[in-house]
Amino acid sequence: MHNPHQEKKSIHHAAATAGPWKRLLGALALGGALAGCNAPTEENTAGTEVPTLPVLTIREQPATTQQEFAGKLEGRVNVEIRPQVEGYLEKIFVEEGAFVRAGQPLFKVNDRPYREQLGNASASLDAAKAALLKTQVDVDRLAPLVQHNVVSDVQLRTAQSNQLAAQAGVAQAEAMRQTARINLGYTTITAPVSGYIGRIPRKIGSLVGKTDAEPLTLLSDIREVYAYFSMGETDFLAFTRQSPGNNIEEKLKNLPPVTLILADNSEYPEKGRIDAVEGQFDKTTGAITFRAVFPNANGLIRSGNTGRVRLEQRRAEAILVPQESTYELQEKIFVYTLADSNKVRSTAITVTGRSGASYLVKDGVKPGDKIVFTGISNLRDGMTIAPQPVPDDSLRLGQAF
Repeated sequence: MHNPHQEKKSIHHAAATAGPWKRLLGALALGGALAGCNAPTEENTAGTEVPTLPVLTIREQPATTQQEFAGKLEGRVNVEIRPQVEGYLEKIFVEEGAFVRAGQPLFKVNDRPYREQLGNASASLDAAKAALLKTQVDVDRLAPLVQHNVVSDVQLRTAQSNQLAAQAGVAQAEAMRQTARINLGYTTITAPVSGYIGRIPRKIGSLVGKTDAEPLTLLSDIREVYAYFSMGETDFLAFTRQSPGNNIEEKLKNLPPVTLILADNSEYPEKGRIDAVEGQFDKTTGAITFRAVFPNANGLIRSGNTGRVRLEQRRAEAILVPQESTYELQEKIFVYTLADSNKVRSTAITVTGRSGASYLVKDGVKPGDKIVFTGISNLRDGMTIAPQPVPDDSLRLGQAF
């Protein structure tokens, strides 16, 4: 039987039982809310664990700066070897990549048609000489007869005219024979300079001629190599201002030797010199081309190699920043400068070259600014540090740290 008094008692008992738990959960929630209100921010957390980091004061100082420019290497002489006569390729005397001397035979074109042409030209020359001799006989015969009024002088003049025509025929026949002799000589193709043979795309039996789009091979004289590299307008203006001399020729003569950095980032053992600069800027790229010459007696460099030309310049005053004090982001270089309240700030710098292990800086920092020297990997904008000044005599900018 339903008892309303017993049900009411059960409800009061359940409420009494749940009350302490509700109060406990409410207290925990309130404590969490208060804790959330007083939770330290990231900046405050950084403030409670302030790292001590070395700080460097930027100053102007003498330096030897380095700039690198991408370059393309070519032999001093690159000659396309092409046939001067048409015919079948009869012989190939050399192998690809071989070193040859000037005058050494390279290819042989079938010369039989050209020998026949030379024979015909020689026969034509003999016939022309015979005709000239006949006209000379006629002139010699008619001259005394005209002198004694035996025959008219018209006949003598006619004979003399025939003699002149015969002389012209001899000259023409001689020229044709000389042309045939030259063409016959062209059937043997020799090296115009000493150098290395490139790829040989044609094989024995191929029909070749001087109108072919592709040469028989490429011959490179690489005893010296040229490194061609380009400067933008800004770099060129800086170069002309900083290099001693009244004109470009004097400036090039006064430049120190340059270094070639090969494709594997190794330094080529021989130093080079810049000996030429193009006369005008390229309208498309806005750059001007320089040429540096490097000795290559051992043939270590071949035409078509790539590398970087490193230029060194001595500056009386320069702003240098150690490379280890920088980081890169989206193709830009940054440092952490020290702002008010010892907070660091990420600052982009404009780099125009290198000096040893330091960057040459144009914009972004100035003398008197302070930057974090090392330990920047964990820094963020707005973090507070305890700066530890780096004494000037404890490091040398522009050299390895």
